[in-house]
Amino acid sequence: MGTSGQDTRIGFIGLGVMGQSMAKNLLNAGHPLSVYSRRKESAAGLIEQGADWCTSPGKVGEKTSVVITMVGYPEDVRQVYFGDDGIFTSLNENTLLIDMTTSDPFLAKEIAQEATNHSCQALDAPVSGGDIGAREGRLSIMVGGDSQAYAKALPVFQILGKNIVYQGGAGAGQFTKMSNQIAIASGMIGVCEALYYAKKSGLDPVQVLASISAGAAGSWSLTNLAPRILAQDYDPGFYVKHFIKDMEIALNSAHQLGMNVPGLELALKLYRKLVSLGMENSGTQGLYYIYEKELLDP
Repeated sequence: MGTSGQDTRIGFIGLGVMGQSMAKNLLNAGHPLSVYSRRKESAAGLIEQGADWCTSPGKVGEKTSVVITMVGYPEDVRQVYFGDDGIFTSLNENTLLIDMTTSDPFLAKEIAQEATNHSCQALDAPVSGGDIGAREGRLSIMVGGDSQAYAKALPVFQILGKNIVYQGGAGAGQFTKMSNQIAIASGMIGVCEALYYAKKSGLDPVQVLASISAGAAGSWSLTNLAPRILAQDYDPGFYVKHFIKDMEIALNSAHQLGMNVPGLELALKLYRKLVSLGMENSGTQGLYYIYEKELLDP
């Protein structure tokens, strides 16, 4: 069964902030959908729209020819694929597996090898764009794996995102996402410092943002997250606790590559401080709280 036809039943595992929107876009595009999440209530809206509920990741693999996973942590990815009721326990031949979680590149290679052992194919395809990108189907998708599998998956990716780039073999998507997270980590420090500097100097931060967001300082974070900061809206588009996970993966990978990443290390230190203040479930823009409350170390 090809992945381009609307009759293709897609499995979707992991219905968090982004996963729900991604699954909904697939359903709205006409694909029959089978879903699983640890909490069935997360799937309630999708079930009302016609999605089929499965009781385990293995059941999803059993019912579908394309399985997308979008869970929290590498250990969750491992459990979903390799656990006692995981995808690899009940998998049809020629199933296409797509892990869109930001995860360990070496785990992505392990999944790809196991998929081959089952006469299937696997792609690692982490995304960037947050809750807005997921909702609007405008995610950036970074893909690693077999090029033929990528070609088969492209019609599905085009429902979920706009900037879709094939990066290379298994694990390449995850390595690319680590580059993305390193850029965001240091960039968010700059966004927070710029806005707080504007406030401390007596300027109207809203007016300052209108000037700097259209110039050389412009960025996705400045355009999309700075207005949330100014509205004191720290609700998650992407959880701090998940961002810390990403930064830890990136830091470990960087050390394995023999490189120093001082900007990443500083960002990780500040975000860990934010967690110590009880804000692990805020969005990444919550970093501004440390500046606003003047809780930076001297």
